[in-house]
Amino acid sequence: MSLQVTDLRVYYRTLAGDVKALDGATFSIADKEIMGLAGESGCGKSTLGNSLIRLDGRMKYIGGSVNLDGAELPIWDNAGMNEFRFRDVSVIPQYAMSAMNPTRKIGKMTEELLESRGESYRQIRPELLRRVDLVGLDRDVLKRYPIELSGGMKQRMVMVISTLLDPSLLIADEVTSALDVSTQRAVAETLVSFRDRGFVKSMMVITHDISILYQTADTILIMYAGKLAEKAATKTIIDGCRHPYTKLLISSLPEVGIRYANKKLKGIPGSPPSLLKPPTGCRFRDRCPLAFDKCVEEPPFVEIATDHSVACWKVTGTDA
Repeated sequence: MSLQVTDLRVYYRTLAGDVKALDGATFSIADKEIMGLAGESGCGKSTLGNSLIRLDGRMKYIGGSVNLDGAELPIWDNAGMNEFRFRDVSVIPQYAMSAMNPTRKIGKMTEELLESRGESYRQIRPELLRRVDLVGLDRDVLKRYPIELSGGMKQRMVMVISTLLDPSLLIADEVTSALDVSTQRAVAETLVSFRDRGFVKSMMVITHDISILYQTADTILIMYAGKLAEKAATKTIIDGCRHPYTKLLISSLPEVGIRYANKKLKGIPGSPPSLLKPPTGCRFRDRCPLAFDKCVEEPPFVEIATDHSVACWKVTGTDA
């Protein structure tokens, strides 16, 4: 097992109180698995991804554990995580096109990053050039400033730099946002090729765009309001999901060949709850068409079939 997360809780500090953005996540990612992480904006996707590599000043570790390849990650200790970052767990950050230092040429910036990790740029440079070739960039890109690259070129260069030390786990956060459709596809294919070539052992792809996960992910984990709702194989989530929220999320996607001048897209009524004071029980119950009395109690996230877990009283059979 590559990654095992157990009852992870990370909140945000605010003047109004703690925002319970990630409130008890338990799941695993196997070796060579690409897991997609999806849900509405504000559901806790990026919080979960960031928690596995760096807690910023607003974030507060509450509890839980994260184990990667049998070793516990000290995610509560920023300095203690330094030995794991980039070598064991790495990230393609959200808004990666703005992640590179605009005052440094890309080659120089990469050299400085490697040296900060105690690595020799001279020794790694041949592999850097090979990977630049693999993603379809000209080697002269290393002599350029980030501003000289298109959005897609920047994205691919950040992907190369983030995986240069062959991390066990790669967290890709909204890597296709702000890209045109053809470039999105190229980036998605590059992510899969990095796994297939052994540049990374396992991967978490965070996005609100489930169509991207259909192209890249082996499994999909659905989140809602800081809680896990459902996790299963990608085909199961798309064609046979069980959680009411997942069903509504999938049904809100446009279908190929449908003219929406004649048919309206379905939406999910209502809004997600405030995570300052989230409701007791199932956090989706105020918007759920299947809600009943039992939903005032929090449903467990349990396996209902092999590699298919759901948090819903109706689905798990306790519906009376």
